[in-house]
Amino acid sequence: MTRLLHIQCSPRKERSASQQIARGFIDRYQTHHPHAEVSTLDLWSLELPEFDQHAMDAKYAGLQGIALSPDQQDAWNTLETLAAHLHNADLLVLSVPLWNYSIPYKLKHFIDLVTQKDILFSFSAEHGLRGLLHNKTAVVAYARGLDFSPQSDTPAERFDFQKPYVEAWLKFVGVTQVHALIVEKTILGYEVDQVARQEAGNRARELADRLP
Repeated sequence: MTRLLHIQCSPRKERSASQQIARGFIDRYQTHHPHAEVSTLDLWSLELPEFDQHAMDAKYAGLQGIALSPDQQDAWNTLETLAAHLHNADLLVLSVPLWNYSIPYKLKHFIDLVTQKDILFSFSAEHGLRGLLHNKTAVVAYARGLDFSPQSDTPAERFDFQKPYVEAWLKFVGVTQVHALIVEKTILGYEVDQVARQEAGNRARELADRLP
């Protein structure tokens, strides 16, 4: 049974273009995989902890091979619990809007918390850095207000730090099978927005039809 995790990164809920495309993919995927277990991690409803002194000290204690204090262990356990959502899923679906040419701060907060040695990656002198999220597939629905495609007549493409960042992070933690679903021009009026959403929705359903 496939375990699908939808990480919602937009606070706009039902108005979110990225979430609409992600939901379209998930709904279609479920028609082919009715026994798939679908769970949601809404980063805007989740109380993400601060990466405070205890967490930072736990990180460096681990790097140095030093035993953790009780406070440090509690902080580290919290990070491991958050990362377990990723480890327990087979298929990761992220709905990510573009904010200031990059990703929402809630997603960056989540990534900064869970991307730790021995949680999402390992390091050794022999093998170097290795991601720990093995045998997983990611589908990322990206939403942008303007046209950031290579075909755009504007220089917007070079300001895209959204998709490159997410894909670099996924690769770093071990996810090599990554599919992008992009909806653009969502702030250029209702008609343009609806056409863009429909086209992206069609691509989402086509992807769901061919993923195992």
